[in-house]
Amino acid sequence: MSETNSLMDGLYEYKTIYGGGEGEITEKKSRFIAAVYPAETEEEALGFIEAVRKKYWDAKHHCYAYVIGEKAGLRRMSDDGEPGGTAGKPMLDILLGEKLTNVVAVVTRYFGGTLLGTGGLVRAYSAAVHAGLSASIVITKISGFKLQVVVSYTDLGKLQHFLAVREIPILDSIYTDKVELELLTPGKEAEAVIAALTEVTNGKAEIQKKEICCYAKINDELRIF
Repeated sequence: MSETNSLMDGLYEYKTIYGGGEGEITEKKSRFIAAVYPAETEEEALGFIEAVRKKYWDAKHHCYAYVIGEKAGLRRMSDDGEPGGTAGKPMLDILLGEKLTNVVAVVTRYFGGTLLGTGGLVRAYSAAVHAGLSASIVITKISGFKLQVVVSYTDLGKLQHFLAVREIPILDSIYTDKVELELLTPGKEAEAVIAALTEVTNGKAEIQKKEICCYAKINDELRIF
């Protein structure tokens, strides 16, 4: 299922990276620089990998892993000259273990003169990705609906209490002879929320499901994409 279709279903929810970040570890004088970045398409992931290669042009290894798609269906990895299975796979395992998607990680290695062995490389590349993720902001992107709700002043108090208990954000409010509120709810909860709003207001509220949007909380602040 494509992201577009999933959004239309109102059921899309996934963990990803916001903004990206870079972390570094040193193991026996070898530097491992991990860059993590959001990527919604394979083209974006490949473009980021190439940008890292250019930034650290004098390094020998630029190992990478990326996961794309709603169900992490597209998965790619590369050891980029390191012994097979010592870099790309452990990097990919970290991303999948954290249940992340639409994300790319690149670990650049500057060799320090001491061989690390197979186990040492696996641990180093894994630790580097963890460092990159620690320097990044992990968010949960949710597809939701904006709801337009019109109520009388008589029902406003009950409605506000309900919204506070359910932690449903109010995006906008207009006060005339009635009160018009714009709410935001996860797509998978939209019908249940509409039913609850109808019950709370004894069927008096005018409720309209409006456009689909994608949102996330970033540092406790709601961000609509």
